[in-house]
Amino acid sequence: MSTGLPAEGFLRHKGLILIAAGGAVVEGGLLTLVAPGARSVAPQATAVPSLAAYHDLRWLFTDSQSWLWFAGLVVAVLVLRAALDVALLRLAWPRGVPAPALGRSFVSCAALTVLAWVLLSPAVTLTFGVAVLPFSWPFLAAFPIMLGIVAALSHGGVVTAWWRRLPPLRAVLWLLGSFAAATVAAAVIGRLSTAGALAVTALVGLVNARAWYGLALLAARVHPRPHESVPARLVFNLPFAPIAALMVLALVVGVARLMFTGTIQLPISPVTDVAAAAGLAGAKTGTGTEQAAGTRPGGAAKQAAAAAAAASAATASAVLVVGGFGSSCCDDANSLRAELPGVPVWQFSYAGMSATGKPIPSGASADDLPLPELGDRIAAQVRVLHAKSGRPVAVVAESEGTLGVYAMLALDPGLPISSVVLLSPIVSPGQLSSPSAAHGESVSEAALNELNTLVGGISPFGPSGAQALLTSVSRVGARYFDDLVAHVGGESGSGGTITAAGGKPIRWLAVVPLADAVTLPGCALPPGVIVVPAFHGGLLGDGTVLPMVSSFLAGRTVTPADEGMREAAEVISGAAAAWRMPETSDVCPSASG
Repeated sequence: MSTGLPAEGFLRHKGLILIAAGGAVVEGGLLTLVAPGARSVAPQATAVPSLAAYHDLRWLFTDSQSWLWFAGLVVAVLVLRAALDVALLRLAWPRGVPAPALGRSFVSCAALTVLAWVLLSPAVTLTFGVAVLPFSWPFLAAFPIMLGIVAALSHGGVVTAWWRRLPPLRAVLWLLGSFAAATVAAAVIGRLSTAGALAVTALVGLVNARAWYGLALLAARVHPRPHESVPARLVFNLPFAPIAALMVLALVVGVARLMFTGTIQLPISPVTDVAAAAGLAGAKTGTGTEQAAGTRPGGAAKQAAAAAAAASAATASAVLVVGGFGSSCCDDANSLRAELPGVPVWQFSYAGMSATGKPIPSGASADDLPLPELGDRIAAQVRVLHAKSGRPVAVVAESEGTLGVYAMLALDPGLPISSVVLLSPIVSPGQLSSPSAAHGESVSEAALNELNTLVGGISPFGPSGAQALLTSVSRVGARYFDDLVAHVGGESGSGGTITAAGGKPIRWLAVVPLADAVTLPGCALPPGVIVVPAFHGGLLGDGTVLPMVSSFLAGRTVTPADEGMREAAEVISGAAAAWRMPETSDVCPSASG
C-alpha cells in the first residue's frame, strides 16, 4: 500500500546533501594524507547501508592486530555506521511524514550491518586474498558475490521489516546507481590532482544522497502489516532478504565447483592443441593479417622457413617453461617446442629432478611450495639445462611460475639466464602481508586460511589448497618483486632489461591478460608490457600469444595486435580499485617496468 506524500524536492534536503557529500570528502581528504592509493573507496563512506557495510568490512580486514583489538574495532565501527545511517535516513525522510523512532531505526541499521558483514565476509576474504596473491580469478568470484548480496539487501535498514521482504526494484536501482557512480569515479580519481579527486568524490556523495532520498521515499510509502492472519504471519515472517543473499553465495560456490569439475568451461586458452597453435602462429603475414598457411600457394614452405629462421636465431639459448599453479609436468611446453624446432625446451617440474637430472613428471597438486624453495628449484633446473645444452637459458614463466622467477632472481642472481618471459604475471604480490610473526594470526588471515581450505576441498588441489604459497607470498613476495623492479631498466625491443649481478643485462617481456587488469595497481603500465584479451592462465597455449613468445625468444621485436588494450587495462584497473582492498601503501614501482 502507499500513502500520499507531500510534494517536495530532493534539493530541499540540504542537510542530507551536506552530510553525504561532505562525509565522503572528509574520508577522501584523510586518505590523501595517509593512503593516497585508497582514495577510490572514499565515496562509499556515505553510500546506502549494504554498500557502506562492504566499505567498512574491507577496512576492518586491513587491520593486522589481535582478535581482541579486532572485536573492539567491530563494535566501534558498528555503532558509528548505524548512527551515520540513521542520521542520513532522518535527513532524507520526506517532510510531513512521521519518521521511524530513532531507537528502532538504530537497531534496524545495526542489524543490517551485522548481517551484511557476515554474508559479505567470504567476498571480502577473497579480496584480501587478491591483495596477498593478485590474480583475477578470486576477484571475479568475489565481485558477483558482493554485488548480489548488497543488491539483495539494498532496502536493508530503511524499509520497515526489511528482512522479511525482497528488495523493491527501485531500491535495487538506487543501489546500482550509487555503485555505478563509485565505479566510474574510481576510474578517474587516480589520474586527478587532489582537488580534482575530492571534487569527484563530492559528486559521488551527491549521488549517494539522492539514493538515500529515493530509499526514504520508498520506505515512507511502505506500511507495516499489523493485522495479518496466522498463515500470512507464517509466510511473511520468513527472512526473505537474507535467504536471497544466501542464494547468491550458494550460486557462485556452485558455479565454481562446476568449473573445477570441468562441467562449465571458459575459453581460457582458445588454442591448446599443439598443431593448431603452430598453424596459427605461422599464419601471420607481413602486413599483420592472419590467413591459414595452407590456403595460399607456398604457405607451408613459408611457414617452415619462418620456423627455421626463428630456430636459428634462438639457438643461442635453451628454454625452461615454468607452468602456473595446478600445471603438470611435462607436456605443457610442447606448443613452444613445436615453434622452436632444434632448441632444447624443457618444462620445469615442481616435484624436482630425478637422479639423472631430468624433470620428474608431476601432477597438479605438487606445486604448493614456499617461494624460497620454489626459486631454488627453478634455479637448480636452470643450471642442469645449461649444463646439458651448453647454452644460456631463457625462462618462460606463467602465473605462479612468475613468483618463482622473482624469488630465483632475488636469491641467485648469477644464473646463466639470457631472457625472461612473464605470462599472466603476478604483479605487486603481498600488498597486505601476514601479521603472524608479530601479532599472531589475525582475523583476516584466519578467514583466508579457512577459505583456502574450503576451496581446496572442492577443487582438484586437495584440502591444503595453496597454503604454503599464500603464507610465503604474504611474507616475502613483496620483497622479491620489489627487488626485481629495482633492477629493471630501459626498453630492449618491445621489452626491457633486468640488470643482474655483475651488470649482465637480461631481456624481459610481460604479457598480461586483460582480465588481470582488475588486480593491477593503479599505475601506468611500463613499455615492456603487452596486454591481450584473455583470462588469467593458459597463455602459452593461446594462438595469439605463442607467436609473440617465440618471436621474442628469437630476438625479434614484438608488437601487440591491439594498442588499445593497454588503455583499456588502465581504465579497468582504476575502476576495479573501488571494490578491491584499500591500497594502504604505495604499490607503484619507481622504476619503469
